[in-house]
Amino acid sequence: MKFVLEVDTSEMRGEGEAAAELGRVLRYWGGNLRHYALEPGDGSVVYDSQYREVGNWRITASS
Repeated sequence: MKFVLEVDTSEMRGEGEAAAELGRVLRYWGGNLRHYALEPGDGSVVYDSQYREVGNWRITASS
């Protein structure tokens, strides 16, 4: 299986904002993954600290 995380940082323009938001996404979703079976098809939308949709993560079959 493959874990795929996509985060659009194009709207994160403040100094250090992209790094801070990416760190938050990784911490939050890293801790939240225990609630998923982590099988192909699992996934979720990813939000930033202002609850804007900025991407997603998903589990796919290995290619």
